[in-house]
Amino acid sequence: MPLRLLHDGFRLADLRALLAPSLGFPQSAMTPGRMSCHLRRLRLHGLIERVPHGHRYTVTDAGLKAALFLSRAYSRFILGGMADATGATGPPPRRKALRALTAELDDLAARSGLAA
Repeated sequence: MPLRLLHDGFRLADLRALLAPSLGFPQSAMTPGRMSCHLRRLRLHGLIERVPHGHRYTVTDAGLKAALFLSRAYSRFILGGMADATGATGPPPRRKALRALTAELDDLAARSGLAA
């Protein structure tokens, strides 16, 4: 479940389960100390905030905007550039899916009042 949709926030263990595989580490390699360091960085950059009187965090509006921007940039520039570099002729299914994803993200950004 996306961390933004959790009404009471997320815990260190929730983020650990998502972060370890995306960084290429086994979950056991993500120690509590390493996770605390990652959470501290996210908090100092204003991407998450700590829920008072608990060990939970929530994603801030700035964090959501950053996530939308990064996912759009990844889909447009990285994946789009890779598709162009392969010299594919005609839009393969992945390109069509990427266009649909980009259109949906643009629509979500417009409905949310975020910059496009």
